[in-house]
Amino acid sequence: MTELRKRGGGGGGGGGDPDSTENISDKETDGEDRIGLTGEGDRDSKPDTDTPEVPPPGERTPKCLNKALGGLSSRWKNWWIRGILTLTMITGFFLIISLGPFMLILVVMGIQIKCFQEIITIGYRVYHSYDLPWFRTLSWYFLICVNYFFYGETVADYFGALVQREEPLQFLVRYHRFISFALYLAGFCMFVLSLVKKHYRLQFYMFAWTHVTLLIVVTQSHLVIQNLFEGMIWFIVPISIVICNDIMAYLFGFFFGRTPLIKLSPKKTWEGFIGGFFSTVVFGYIFAYLLAQYKYFVCPVEYNSETNSFAVECDPSELFVMQEYTLPSVMQTVLRLKTMNLYPFQIHSIALSTFASLIGPFGGFFASGFKRAFKIKDFADTIPGHGGIVDRFDCQYLMATFVHVYITSFIRGPNPSKVLQQLLVLQPEQQLSIFNTLKYHLKERGMIPKAVEGQ
Repeated sequence: MTELRKRGGGGGGGGGDPDSTENISDKETDGEDRIGLTGEGDRDSKPDTDTPEVPPPGERTPKCLNKALGGLSSRWKNWWIRGILTLTMITGFFLIISLGPFMLILVVMGIQIKCFQEIITIGYRVYHSYDLPWFRTLSWYFLICVNYFFYGETVADYFGALVQREEPLQFLVRYHRFISFALYLAGFCMFVLSLVKKHYRLQFYMFAWTHVTLLIVVTQSHLVIQNLFEGMIWFIVPISIVICNDIMAYLFGFFFGRTPLIKLSPKKTWEGFIGGFFSTVVFGYIFAYLLAQYKYFVCPVEYNSETNSFAVECDPSELFVMQEYTLPSVMQTVLRLKTMNLYPFQIHSIALSTFASLIGPFGGFFASGFKRAFKIKDFADTIPGHGGIVDRFDCQYLMATFVHVYITSFIRGPNPSKVLQQLLVLQPEQQLSIFNTLKYHLKERGMIPKAVEGQ
């Protein structure tokens, strides 16, 4: 026990981790978790230490890149590797966009699963020696349950015509929430049955670990897809401005950074933070202008039951129609213009860019704190020079939540298409009742012509 106290208070080269000391003292007071210290040797004594046992990620940089950049310093070598891989990922991103909404949905789901796997793997590696029963199996089971719930809701909301046509889907949609709850209850009961004496606390740590991971990863990815159905511009622009902010903050920090920004991320600087902010606002404004001109990007994504495909044809809403605005007096003096023609969405893009630049980075700081807590450099080694998928999407998930809240608060009213899809699922007598109510309401407001009224 003395050895454990020394490790908790003096490790890390000049200043221990306070969290480690607190956790050790807390565990020493738990009589049930201490039983193994005297009776079963080192295996059961391990819960007394909070020092993680996560191996460092391996080197996955392609040999050709290592050879080509072999003469550079580690700083510049990392710069080139990050740059080349970044351009490759951006190219792949736009290629996927060209393949349509369905492919984007599949990619979001794939990224979600990979992010979940990276975070759960860290938990498994930290506590691997305890041989906790069913930990990984239950983690993936809960992932399936949560995805079934969220994507089932999406099917019910946006694919009503398809549901109406397929009898098995009607049953699944009607009892969707009950089925989802029953599936979760089965996992909950399996977890309770898997509890093992002397490891109760640790197993509940892992239960909480799994649920927090689900909250962060699955919920946010579901919101990303919800944003996509509002129009691909609500998917592409937020993701792009976060990428722009990440790149520009890195470049400004790399070349001009002198003043540290936050202790959680020692390499982040105020110069990079400020440079990234202004660059992102300008980029978001211009990029929004370019995309707002095309129906493919601005139209809500709807499922066409006749062609069994996604449709992106519509009359653009007012957000994507050029309008004339009178500039404030200060801007009139600076720009020497009284009015300016622009898309209303460009104004919204400034709000999105501001959030991505000022608040979005806190998703990265949160991830940095998580990695420091477990003394790891990256979540994984999936992308050379970048780390894991979570390392690249830590800010995207926070951005997705903001965009969804922004749309529901300031942009979207009731969605006629979505209401119609829900009506199609109702029983015929319910549909007739709603029709008569709506007809009476329109007659009272004088909106039905007499020729139609007499029919």
